[in-house]
Amino acid sequence: MTNGEGGGGPQAAGARSVAAGTVGVAITGDGARVVMLSGEAVRWAREVDAPPGAGNLPGSASGVFVGREEELARLRRLLTAEGEAAVTQVSGVRAIHGLGGIGKSTLALHYAHTHRRTYTLVWWINAASTEQIVTGLAALAARLCPQWTASVGVQERAAWAILWLQWHHGWLLVFDNVEDPRDLSHYLGTLPDGHHLATSRTATGWHAIAPTMALGLLDAEAAVDLLCTLAFGMEHAPTPQQQQDAAALAADLGHLPLALEQAGAYLFETGTPLADYRHMLGQVMDTAAGGIDPRRTIARIWHHTLTAVAARNPQAARLLNAIAWLAPDDIPRTLLAHLVPDPRTLGEALGALHAYNMIAHSADRQSISVHRLVQTVLRQRPTGSDGYPPGRQDAEHLVRQATPGQGKETSLWERLLPHIVAVAASTLRSSPASTDIADAFDAAAQYLYRQGRDAHTIPLRTAALAQREQVLGDTHPNTLASRNNLACAYESAGDLRRATPLFEATLAQREQVLGDTHPNTLTSRNNLASAYQAAGDLERAIPLLKATLAQREQVLGDTHPDTLTSRNNLAYAFWAAGDLGRAIPLCEAALAQYEQVLGDTHPNTLVSRNNLASTYQEVGDLGRAIPLYEATLAQCEQVLGDTHPDTLQSRNNLASAYHAAGDLERAIPLYEATLAQCEQVLGDTHPNTLTSRNNLAGAYQGVGDLERAILLFEATLAQREQVLGDIHPDTLQSRNNLASAYQAAGDPERAIPLLKATLAQCEQVLGDTHPNTLTSRNNLAHAHRAAEAAEQRSAATSPTDRGQ
Repeated sequence: MTNGEGGGGPQAAGARSVAAGTVGVAITGDGARVVMLSGEAVRWAREVDAPPGAGNLPGSASGVFVGREEELARLRRLLTAEGEAAVTQVSGVRAIHGLGGIGKSTLALHYAHTHRRTYTLVWWINAASTEQIVTGLAALAARLCPQWTASVGVQERAAWAILWLQWHHGWLLVFDNVEDPRDLSHYLGTLPDGHHLATSRTATGWHAIAPTMALGLLDAEAAVDLLCTLAFGMEHAPTPQQQQDAAALAADLGHLPLALEQAGAYLFETGTPLADYRHMLGQVMDTAAGGIDPRRTIARIWHHTLTAVAARNPQAARLLNAIAWLAPDDIPRTLLAHLVPDPRTLGEALGALHAYNMIAHSADRQSISVHRLVQTVLRQRPTGSDGYPPGRQDAEHLVRQATPGQGKETSLWERLLPHIVAVAASTLRSSPASTDIADAFDAAAQYLYRQGRDAHTIPLRTAALAQREQVLGDTHPNTLASRNNLACAYESAGDLRRATPLFEATLAQREQVLGDTHPNTLTSRNNLASAYQAAGDLERAIPLLKATLAQREQVLGDTHPDTLTSRNNLAYAFWAAGDLGRAIPLCEAALAQYEQVLGDTHPNTLVSRNNLASTYQEVGDLGRAIPLYEATLAQCEQVLGDTHPDTLQSRNNLASAYHAAGDLERAIPLYEATLAQCEQVLGDTHPNTLTSRNNLAGAYQGVGDLERAILLFEATLAQREQVLGDIHPDTLQSRNNLASAYQAAGDPERAIPLLKATLAQCEQVLGDTHPNTLTSRNNLAHAHRAAEAAEQRSAATSPTDRGQ
């Protein structure tokens, strides 16, 4: 069928007239060329119409398509300008770009399927090179005009397809996986009467070619929905635990569609639990389960991208390998400059990575970010001849060179810390060890320690210890220092199960290597005693603290800061044991010496002042306790900052004193603020956070809000059992408090068994006359009396049974 005058397509006229006999058609490929087509070929190009539904789409659109509905609608609006139902002579051009695996081709495929009835022809072209574009166009000619194309070559067929597209309108060409945007410029310029849709990993180079549409990651909800649908099937709803595991895995996969699809297919086929897949993540990124093209796994796709990056800019590939070991977000250009010092070379290397969507620039262009899964894949590559995985040695070099000195501004440290911690957390025992990198890890850990964030130093301390064990040996003084510091970090995090054995091992080694009274040995002995005390084992803690104090007085002198620390710690242990007759004088003496030796606002002086206030509160002397707490809190806020752990402890203690004085109007807001800060700074299950949560629950109970109190007590008890163990004194206190709340709520059936169990454990762990044991015994007796009274009241008001 020929196009009449009203057909809307180009008419035979001028140089394109059929009467011309032959027509020259320009094509590209391996160099631009003009192909001459015969009059017969030109006639076929004009007269052949595409059959209804003509196309060559590479796959079905009937599979799972989640989270891209808005992008699909937006793409339609962009291509059709006003969103008209049919394609006319409007020239719609759009390029979708994004990271490999983000779903560019999938979106294009769904668009083509969704709207194929509005196009006269939908043709999909692999556009990775100019020659492949020519081949794709040649295939179009073979589909439409086999009677002519059977006897001609690829170039003639491609030229015929171009001519056909010029004669007809209303078609859609999809150029998939464009490597160089310039490859399309010829076709976009000569084929104006249809829609062009391109997909590309390349973000740059399009400004003079076509408008672009950046495709981002799925949102968290859509990512979890897609993963669960693929992993469990549409007919099976995931359990709450599976939903939770899916959210964690989707986050690990960075909400990247292809990675989610690959994972879902693997989980469905193998039945592997989601949590197990997370642990295997690095090893399965090149595994294709049923329905996944082995050539289209995340690892394969990114391998091709990396090959292209390296060919374009070798320095970019080196940078990306190093970036793989850093934190994924906010990587400063100044940090990377230690690897590529020349600003122009650095800019060109980062530009190449950005062009392939492997990194993203920050708004101020002073930092970059990289997809987490890119890092996961890059880290799994084999170790090189130098013993390091690709990029690992460069990453360690960056950390060593960029680590600030002590006293440097906080903002610099805070910006670099995530990257130093990331390198530390990924330290490989199989790679060569270095004391230089251990020193960098230690410097970062000491910065955190000075900030009161020792619990956050665990990955840094662990990595430093591993490096020193390999290089210096197991009993070198620096190795022992690293082991001691790691144990302290575990204790600060409330992980006494790992802290205590490490303290014990370090003490034994220091006694053997340094001697029984070396200052470092005495430090280890003091630290072990503190760990015993934190675990509620005062029978071992107090004798060890006494011995350490005596040795420090003899070796270091009566007013040495370490001696004062021992005196303060022993006083606190006496307080914990309920021996206030010895605790108060020792606290007062320690504070006076701290003020004289270290000054009025030294952090150790503030801790000592806080401890003395606690002993005053314990004996009911709130008139002295509260002013001392208030003064200490004000000094902590001024000297240490608002969220330092010692400041939080001081704030909690002041709230507790207000509570004890019956001033709940001041106590509760202070408790609530302290708990929120503890959760943010220390974490949800840190022992100090648990104490704060317990105290707030007690305050709620004090104002009669038993519903909130019981929920908070129950949560605190469960967490203390998990973190501190079943018979830790704080766990016993939580159990007692929960039972008391049940009793106050009129629920003796839950209160009395819990009180009985708590009393038995207190007698066993704390002793028969410990204050907490006495409190537990008194609470049980009160619960029995209340239950008996309630029973008597019930009997008095019950109707009398009547015989027959």
